[in-house]
Amino acid sequence: MVYDHWYQILSGPGMQVEELRDLVIQTLEDMKAFDVVSLDVRGKTSITDFFVIASGTSDRHVKSAAESVAFQAKQAGQPPIGIEGLAEGEWALIDLNGVVVHVMQRKVRDFYQLERLWSVDPTAAEKLSKERGAS
Repeated sequence: MVYDHWYQILSGPGMQVEELRDLVIQTLEDMKAFDVVSLDVRGKTSITDFFVIASGTSDRHVKSAAESVAFQAKQAGQPPIGIEGLAEGEWALIDLNGVVVHVMQRKVRDFYQLERLWSVDPTAAEKLSKERGAS
């Protein structure tokens, strides 16, 4: 399958997605990010396998935690394929292919509630959508 071939190339040799997730979590903990959670989104989306979500205390803290994740991933042979939001420091996103990392200030995390968004069962969401559409 072509997707599997490109996934192996992009994810690099040797490091499994779970190892990359663990590296990200350890790096965020080392940077004193708080409320670090990992969401397994396999089966819910094809864009990644895991989301790791963490909070920072300020724009500087969000930036430094995100930069540290990107640096450590690159050192491990998994350079980010995309980084967004570093300039603003409210919400930084690091795309490591199999792991997408969100580092946010508390107010942004409370507003977007990604954990709640991605915990919805897709079949339940579809059913709810049909029920609302029928009324």
